[in-house]
Amino acid sequence: MALTDIDKNLLRRCLAEEPGAWKDFVDRFIGLFTHVIHHTAHARSIRVNDNDVDDLLSEVFLVLLANDYRVLRNFRGNSSLATYLTVISRRVVVKKMVERRMAEALGHVSTKSKMEYVSEEHARHQQVVEDQEEIQNMIRQLPPTDAQIVEQYHLQGKSYQQISSELDIPENSIGPTLSRARNRMRENQSNTRTL
Repeated sequence: MALTDIDKNLLRRCLAEEPGAWKDFVDRFIGLFTHVIHHTAHARSIRVNDNDVDDLLSEVFLVLLANDYRVLRNFRGNSSLATYLTVISRRVVVKKMVERRMAEALGHVSTKSKMEYVSEEHARHQQVVEDQEEIQNMIRQLPPTDAQIVEQYHLQGKSYQQISSELDIPENSIGPTLSRARNRMRENQSNTRTL
């Protein structure tokens, strides 16, 4: 696709540093750069949050502004401006992601990036939800008192003392009840797997 008149004019205005030209340029291409960031991160199995995207957008814009718009001045018009900017922004994003990985490997920064923390936190949250759903399904198969004890201990995080006073049962009976309930849930789970 050839360079459009709109992009040619926008490029000319930016290089001439006309008032408002850079803002128009950013408005026109920020969506493209954001898409490139998300696509590149997805291709490398990296989760990015809003702060990561902002940081990477800043890096792209710094490269475009560096050395009196050198990257924009080097554009020869052999393709659309969007295609050229996609290639440039992808190179910047990949380079920054690789630099971050290398810095982590050398111990210069935390061994986990913000991107990885987001991914791990999401996975942990998902696992907690799945575990709770599985426990609730298994609880339904227990006698009512056992079910209450398991639910209060495992899902609500209550202590033996709290459970004892709420359910009016001896505190020393809670441990054996939980063991019995766990064994029964394991048996039910293994029976379900063999079906």
